[in-house]
Amino acid sequence: MAASIGTDFWYEYHNPAENISELGKIIVDEFISDDADEKTYTDALFRCNGTVGLWRRCITVPKNVHWYSPPENEMTTKCISFSLSDQFMEKYIEPGNHNSGTDLNRTYLWRLQFLLPFVSLGLMCFGALIGLCACACRSLYPAIATGVLHFLAGLCTLGLVGCYVAGIELLHQKLPLPDGVKDCKDSRQSKISRGIHTNNGTMKDKMGRTPLRDTCSLYETSEKPDR
Repeated sequence: MAASIGTDFWYEYHNPAENISELGKIIVDEFISDDADEKTYTDALFRCNGTVGLWRRCITVPKNVHWYSPPENEMTTKCISFSLSDQFMEKYIEPGNHNSGTDLNRTYLWRLQFLLPFVSLGLMCFGALIGLCACACRSLYPAIATGVLHFLAGLCTLGLVGCYVAGIELLHQKLPLPDGVKDCKDSRQSKISRGIHTNNGTMKDKMGRTPLRDTCSLYETSEKPDR
């Protein structure tokens, strides 16, 4: 859990590579700027094969973003961490429009997804200390307390994931995905439609080749296509 919290791949967007090569330096500068609002960096995530986690957001752009860059320009990843003020900032009914009013649902979901990991990790650490005391005292009651604390930590983790998913879905209602852009779920469905599943659960294309690792399989259950 501690490792997954720090990753940047909680949600992914997939955009055709030919559109990425047309992006200018302005989009990159706006994305990494400390003054970037929600709409600014979300548009960049849509257009630049972005990935976003709890604490960081990343985009994939050509290493050389000048207009005369060759088509085979090498790609690089630009990441920036959410500041503490970003984690507690208000979400607006119209992202990027400060005059549209506060969206309370998205605001509190955003704050909870930042706070719940600390609560969960704290409960697990406290439970571990009580477990050591249980071993030293050779008593059953501290062991029961350890189990209860770990159970509460699991509930906090489920709440964290629920807040994150709900926040992303509400954001997509405000800012629909542009044409040609696919999120993690859409990408997996398209892969399933193009391939077949083998008996051991791996997916191969019609030529029998195994594609690259499916990054969405960590978060979504596999579904066999209709034969």
